[in-house]
Amino acid sequence: MQSYEYLAVPAPVKGQKVKGLKAPAERYAHQMTILLNDLAREGWEYWRSDSLPSEERKGLTGTVTVQNNMLIFRRPSAEMLAEHPQVAEPRAAAPAEPVIGTASGARPIHESRREPQFRETATRGGSGDAPDS
Repeated sequence: MQSYEYLAVPAPVKGQKVKGLKAPAERYAHQMTILLNDLAREGWEYWRSDSLPSEERKGLTGTVTVQNNMLIFRRPSAEMLAEHPQVAEPRAAAPAEPVIGTASGARPIHESRREPQFRETATRGGSGDAPDS
């Protein structure tokens, strides 16, 4: 029998501002990518998302039911890994980096960001490696 441990984390509410990403959907996708990759490095596999109700206080004596968007992750439990060491699959080679074009084409979208790093696209008439002067 397979045994897993699970982790529930709140889904990001809003995307972070990142140079080169204008639309709110792009910023949110970027924020989700960072979260998913951070947890994947720790061995967590994205399983599903759920919207779950919970009661919260409202005012001094009232309560209100709110919906919380949760991301569910799983990984094999320590007991399962001890019984079946072949379950821990070797990691495949990292996929190609996503490409997002920038208006300037002069530098990466954000130098201080963590994985995955976005790289520049080639611009017309140039390689995209250095700014045109």
